[in-house]
Amino acid sequence: MKLVPLFAGAMLVALASTASAETLTIATVNNGDMIRMQKLTDDFTASNPDITLNWVTLEENDLRQKVTKDISTKGGQFDVLTIGMYETPIWGAKGWLVELTGIDDPADILPAVSGGLSANGKLYAAPFYGESSFVMYRKDLMAKAGLTMPDAPTWDFILDAAKKMTDRANGVNGICLRGKAGWGENMAFIDSMANSFGARWFDENWKPQFDTQEWKDTLNTYLSIMKDAGPEGASGNGFSENLALFQSGKCGMWADATAAGSFVIDPKASSVADQVGFTLAPDKGLGKRANWLWAWALAIPAGSQKVEAAQKFIGWATSKHYAELVASKEGWANVPPGTRKSLYANPEYLKVPFAKMTLDSMNAADPTHPTVKPVPYTGVQFVAIPEFQGIGTKVGELFSAALAGQMTSDDALAQAQQYTTDIMTKAGYIK
Repeated sequence: MKLVPLFAGAMLVALASTASAETLTIATVNNGDMIRMQKLTDDFTASNPDITLNWVTLEENDLRQKVTKDISTKGGQFDVLTIGMYETPIWGAKGWLVELTGIDDPADILPAVSGGLSANGKLYAAPFYGESSFVMYRKDLMAKAGLTMPDAPTWDFILDAAKKMTDRANGVNGICLRGKAGWGENMAFIDSMANSFGARWFDENWKPQFDTQEWKDTLNTYLSIMKDAGPEGASGNGFSENLALFQSGKCGMWADATAAGSFVIDPKASSVADQVGFTLAPDKGLGKRANWLWAWALAIPAGSQKVEAAQKFIGWATSKHYAELVASKEGWANVPPGTRKSLYANPEYLKVPFAKMTLDSMNAADPTHPTVKPVPYTGVQFVAIPEFQGIGTKVGELFSAALAGQMTSDDALAQAQQYTTDIMTKAGYIK
């Protein structure tokens, strides 16, 4: 028998190990929860030494553009995608995503979230976190203005408070709202606001509705309050920019994602952490609040050659174990919110100031009846049709231009009406 030298045997083992190792390329958004996950992935690789992770971390609009292009062209650039409730059911139904089978206790996922990430009864994306929207505010500035924030504020109260809390001589804006163009940036907020004002994207026959009084009232109110009480250069501000403004004490109020809660009360990052209060998104007295429903979720494109490894990673990142890992490292306030029923049954988590309000806001959002008047579509801050991504992007650009003073609100609405009508006619929705 021929003996193999010890060093040669070790080299063969190493080569075999290298050959079996897989690198997952993960496309994700550059928000705090996702960045935290990247820092904790040693926990995953310790149990899966044959899997390495390659992160592609992008700003929200860039992520959506690159991921959509890659999956629609079957580019195969990514093995795990960060997508949301808009894309998942559409792409799942098209066969562009792999059904997830390695999820920890899928029955524990909040029904509103799992429903929004499914198609034909199959789960195609697992939520890393879920969110609605609410109002974060400075309790000290509210008191200084002689006001008390209601548990369920109206738009009239919010608009009045924003003006009274504005102190531009000291760098304080009464309110910070999204202005950066994008169907998931400024339009996420403006869509939700429009719902509360009685507006809708389309009537029952898919005719665009930007020429209605409800949309005029929505956009004019938004532009007016941003002029009177918003930050300079607001047309370039999305979630991340407004978070930085609020954390640095430059916003009296900020209406945005409930997922921001942990970041505004983190004393390591927020100079106003001990002064932050939370309340529901405002309403106009018509029966709808300006709160959305969303989940950033992880999915596997059908073109991936590393499905088994991707299933393992997504199972880890969306598990109860991961929630406990975050809690042990950084406290319960930093656990990804809005995904599991068990999290909201945990007495330790319910001590977090924004926990119950996040769940209440998510439960109040109804994707099947998002507007005051009847509509033919589902989705709260988006319309669940393939054409919406392009339409929402264009309308977001028009509204951002109006905020920047480059056009009037009437012009923005007229162009939105014409553009959307053209697209919906070409797509066959309008006869």
